[in-house]
Parts: sequence; structure tokens; C-alpha cells
Amino acid sequence: MAIDIAPVFGFTVSFAVTHRLVVALALAVAAAAGICAYRIARAESVRRALAALCLICVGGVLAARTGQATDFFLPGLVLHSVMALVTPALLLWGWPPMGLMVGLITGERTRWRRCAVRRRAFTRGNLVMYAGHLVMLAIQLPLFFTGQTIALGSVDAFGPVVLALGALVGWRVYRRCVGSHRCGTPDPLSAEPFPHTPTSHPVERTSQP
Repeated sequence: MAIDIAPVFGFTVSFAVTHRLVVALALAVAAAAGICAYRIARAESVRRALAALCLICVGGVLAARTGQATDFFLPGLVLHSVMALVTPALLLWGWPPMGLMVGLITGERTRWRRCAVRRRAFTRGNLVMYAGHLVMLAIQLPLFFTGQTIALGSVDAFGPVVLALGALVGWRVYRRCVGSHRCGTPDPLSAEPFPHTPTSHPVERTSQP
């Protein structure tokens, strides 16, 4: 988390101290480039490293062109807003983003969708993460539209912490919903309420000596 928030934290602190947009942007881009090189050197995901760097660079270009420091946070806000709009549709269609992320991390991909119990559990856990996401947006958007750069940067810097806590609570909800279920066992909600059991048994005939 400390690595991920370094560009935003550096931008916010330097702008609060110097009130010079150029200095703040230079520090943020330099921090993002250093983090990108660090992740690549550690053989981490190149796409993730480059995506984070591009997000910072796009925000820097927007802020430099408009002269508004709050525009530095615009790409992240747009991305989070799009996710806030798309997530309900994904949940209704049975594709919770939480399940997709877990599938990518574990290498399971989308095989969890074959199990109705796990689909429901991922959906309920994702609702917890989604609630935290909405709370963050409800705080950030008013700060952006009122031009409060330092306050917006401070809130944005704590964003990964809030999202991580939401992911932790969501995972606990998922585990509780799954319970002792294991894939391959029948879904208790879809099983027959009154399974067929024989009402009579064959009578063994024994012969008397």
C-alpha cells in the first residue's frame, strides 16, 4: 500500500508545501516511474506496473494543460465511477468482480462459476467491497468539484487502505457463505427438498433347517 500511494502522497504533500503544480507533478511522475521500475525488477506483473504509471501520467498531462491541480485525480475518479456503474450489472449477470480477481490470483480463472454456492458467496462478498467503493466516491466527488486539492489527495491516499479493508471483510463474508461446502457436492438450495427414499425394503427369506 505504501508503494501504491507514493505518487499521490508525494503530489499532495509537495503541492501543500510549495503550491507549485509543476513541482508536484514532477515528483508524482518520478515516484510512479520508480515504482514501475521496481515492480518490473521484482518480476511482478508488467501490465499492472505500466497501467499505474499511465494513470499517473495521464492525470499529470490533464493537470498541466488545464492548470487545475484537481485534474490530476480525474483519471482515477473516472475509472472508479465507471466501476461503480458496471459492478451492479456484473453482479446481476453472475460475474462478481471479486470472483474474477480471485480467479486471476489463484489461477482458477472462471471455473468458480460452475458452483452456484460460490457464485452467491462471491456476490455477497462483493457487495461489501462495493459499499466501501461508493463511500469513497461520495467523499471524493464533492471535493473534486469544489477544487479542494489537498483534501482530495489526502482522501485518495487512504483509498487503498479502505479498499483493502473492504476486500478483507468481503472475503470473510465469502468464506462464511461458503461454509463447509466443497465443489462437487450438491447445492443445498437446489437439491430436492424431500429426497426419494424407499418406503419398503425387500424381505429376506430364510429357510428353516
